Amino acid sequence: MPFLTVADVLRLPVIAAGLPRVAAGEGQLGRTVRWVHVTELLDPASFLEGGELVLTTGMPHPSDPTQLRGYVDQLADVGVAGLVVELGRRYQQAPPDLVAACRERDLPLIMLARGVRFIEVTQTVHALILDAQGELLRRAQHVHELFTSLTLRGAEPEEFVQTAADLTGCPVVLENLIHHAVVWAVAGRADGQVLDAWSRRSRTAETPGRAAVSGPEGWLVAPVEERSSRWGRLIMLPLAAGPPFGPEHTMILEQAATALTLARLTGSPEWDRRAHSSVLLDLLHWRYRSRTEARLRAEALGLPTTGHRLLPVVVDHAEAQVEDTTVADHLAKELHTSGVKALVGDLSGRRTGLLMALARASAWQPVVERIARDLRATFGEDAVIAVGPGVTELSQVTRSFREAEEVADAIGPASRSRPFHVASDVGLPELLYSLRDDVRVQKYVEQRLGRLVQHDARHGSDLLTALREYLDAAGNKSIAAKRVGLSRQAFYQRLHTIERLLGADLEAGAERTQLHVAVTALEVLHGVETN
Repeated sequence: MPFLTVADVLRLPVIAAGLPRVAAGEGQLGRTVRWVHVTELLDPASFLEGGELVLTTGMPHPSDPTQLRGYVDQLADVGVAGLVVELGRRYQQAPPDLVAACRERDLPLIMLARGVRFIEVTQTVHALILDAQGELLRRAQHVHELFTSLTLRGAEPEEFVQTAADLTGCPVVLENLIHHAVVWAVAGRADGQVLDAWSRRSRTAETPGRAAVSGPEGWLVAPVEERSSRWGRLIMLPLAAGPPFGPEHTMILEQAATALTLARLTGSPEWDRRAHSSVLLDLLHWRYRSRTEARLRAEALGLPTTGHRLLPVVVDHAEAQVEDTTVADHLAKELHTSGVKALVGDLSGRRTGLLMALARASAWQPVVERIARDLRATFGEDAVIAVGPGVTELSQVTRSFREAEEVADAIGPASRSRPFHVASDVGLPELLYSLRDDVRVQKYVEQRLGRLVQHDARHGSDLLTALREYLDAAGNKSIAAKRVGLSRQAFYQRLHTIERLLGADLEAGAERTQLHVAVTALEVLHGVETN
């Protein structure tokens, strides 16, 4: 072991020879022994700094139980590792008042049935401690170089957190100021053990000025700064059946927290958005091992998943920024201001996703319309906002997100007059727009209309417009002729020419349907606005 604990010292031959027996504080034998101090003083606290194993014969101990309790309180308050009392001079057996006082403060009390040479104990233990301190220095240098190399190559926060977890074997969580778990590495424990009710549990642990144990669960907590102010904190969770945190755990967490602070100064600070994007993408493609894992990860980022309507929204946009604010950042800020709980992150360079948690009894349309109008006013009218059906189970979000993506894919420039779109807004033009890159659609258009388009190009005619108006008028020649500003006779002649060129019978309903699809597809492919 790199550090001596009270249990380690009790196994040393120099102590074992005294037949040590633990009379109190049995659960605290994993405390690190920083030094050994021999004292017969009644007020030794002024000479101690914490972490010492105190050796005494008990000769000056008071007989009064209150004074004896005060003596133990001094030791416990200063944080000694334990108290070792040699029997035979003052005590023949463990005094009940001393045992009771140590048990009350959960302070390890060890009674030595045989006498030992305290000088030999101090020499042996101090030699081992100095060796351990030297090993800690060498280890600290190695850890420092490791985190420095990660910082210099611009590592992402996930790498820093995972490295800290790998070095210690303990779960590590990076959270922001509002207690959302942004990055985590669970090490040997399951996500459920680490992230369950994360925000509530996290609020019970105070943030110390530097790495220290905090909270009822005994978390090791270190602050993460950003430009001289607190950004969040790095938290290491103890192993369920493992020893308490030692100096090496503290050193590693401090190094990791410092590296994360530097990373926020030198790299991309959008860690919250990255975390949201990761969870949204995992939901979109359902990469979770279970519904519980999905729920815990979403809730750890502040999204309530039970008792709410979950509404997926997809925003298609150019990779635009307004005053260095991205669409995702703008959305997150607006939703936070309006009190809407949501995950917001980029799904790709031109697509942002958000998953809102709304009250089941509330209407979602006003919320989405407000978001859509604000986005289009800020980032331009070309932004497409597509909404999937609301669901009540997180496992249903994948299907709903896919539907929202399909809607977003179908909304072309000619269909963007509405502030937002749902599946029922996808008609024939939108369907064909979503298939615009399909070679089969392109071949269909060429086979049906190629000769007509070529004729217009050669002769400067406008037969395609005449055909379009005729089809839009559902075969009513009078209405179509009026729309193109021709006499009925002149319009009829154009229709005959169209029939000859295309080898089609425009009086047949099936022919008109096929041509109408082809004309609509052609307009979609060429970006011609349909009405």
